[in-house]
Amino acid sequence: MRVIGDDGEQVGIMLTPDALKMAMDAGLDLVEVSPNARPPVCKIMDFGRFKYQQQKKAQEARKKTTVVQIKEIKVRPKTDDHDFNTKLKHTRRFLENGDRVKVTVFFRGREIVHKDRGMMVLERMVEAVKDIAKVDQLPRSEGRTMSLLLAPLPK
Repeated sequence: MRVIGDDGEQVGIMLTPDALKMAMDAGLDLVEVSPNARPPVCKIMDFGRFKYQQQKKAQEARKKTTVVQIKEIKVRPKTDDHDFNTKLKHTRRFLENGDRVKVTVFFRGREIVHKDRGMMVLERMVEAVKDIAKVDQLPRSEGRTMSLLLAPLPK
């Protein structure tokens, strides 16, 4: 096996018992780094410290990832202008924070007959946020709801 010393220098190719004795003399562990290489590569190191450093790297990587959430805004086909503007402000805030927004129109009772009104509400919302968002999923109707998905534009 090829052995790498604790200082990172290559010691050379040697037998396993010799490498183990060398590691024990240094008070460290012999860790197989690359088992598929020919010959396999082993490194003399403190294994506990190595595991700790790997754990810290993984934790740091998780910290830097961002989770994109989907926020939902619910409106009705008869939603008045003032209420619509309030919903629009919420939508803009969510998009500016980097979240995706699902805009859902709920139909109650006989409103379902006027799907064109629901489509107009969705088109109005898309038109109002087109400067900061794009349509990620086109409007689709499922039962008594019609929804579309908005995604923030890349900065």
